[in-house]
Amino acid sequence: MSLVRDRAHANVRALQDHICDAMSAVDGTPFLETTWERPGGGGGWSRLIEDGVVFEKAGVNVSAVHGTLPPAAAKAMSTRRDLPIAENAPFYATGISLVLHPRNPFAPTVHANYRYFELGDGEVWWFGGGADLTPAYLFEEDASHFHRVHKAACDAHDPAFYPRFKRWCDDYFHIRHRGERRGVGGIFFDDLDDRDPDALIAFHRSCGEAFVAAYQPIIERRRDTPFEEHHRRWQQIRRGRYVEFNLVWDRGTVFGLKTDARTKSVLMSLPLTARWEVEDDPEPGTPEARLVDVLREPVDWVPLDPK
Repeated sequence: MSLVRDRAHANVRALQDHICDAMSAVDGTPFLETTWERPGGGGGWSRLIEDGVVFEKAGVNVSAVHGTLPPAAAKAMSTRRDLPIAENAPFYATGISLVLHPRNPFAPTVHANYRYFELGDGEVWWFGGGADLTPAYLFEEDASHFHRVHKAACDAHDPAFYPRFKRWCDDYFHIRHRGERRGVGGIFFDDLDDRDPDALIAFHRSCGEAFVAAYQPIIERRRDTPFEEHHRRWQQIRRGRYVEFNLVWDRGTVFGLKTDARTKSVLMSLPLTARWEVEDDPEPGTPEARLVDVLREPVDWVPLDPK
């Protein structure tokens, strides 16, 4: 599978350039790149904007790591329970992970991750990934647009993909101790190995390339919306929920930390600032309460094809 490995890595490197060029143009600030090496093998390219004009923090990271897989990391790398994972098995993983935290409370945070894994000598392999939108204030047209673009990317390869991966996203980004989803969803998939690798590489690339079309119109529309201090406070509370999910439930965070990846890059997803209050339930009937209602009961933002 070395050719698949090489193509998957080339895809995520090209995607990093594509997304960074677009988001740098939005912010008017260049990304700063840091390269790093993993002690056990491989490394990465981390690109970051901090204290930008539009983005308070924006990170777009690519990694390609290999070596032997510690048992603790093996448990975090897949949802499958039938994987033939021996202790200290050889592995390879490459992927792109990005999180953009805008300054404006009306502009949503966004996350995307596309990755490829191999175990052993490549006899076991799979693709994973997805993108999801996390607003502090709900604009239904933004959520619908984000989902429509990703549905089109999925439908071009298999009409069954979007309904399946939309629900998977809602289930995965569930802050279980809060009874809320992290955001309004998008798509999420893992352990994808059920068809020809060429077809999955093409699908992986299409989803990644859809990101700019899905997000840029939203950030351009919301970046300069006037706001008041209570809007900023609510944004900080929602960011606290973002931190909770990433540190408590996210398998990617666990996998990165257990495989000796660069800690700064693994935790890049965390916002610069966040807030926790004991009594943070919004007043009924407010825009803040409307968001929480949707986070508790996910919505189908685009019509699903009848089964």
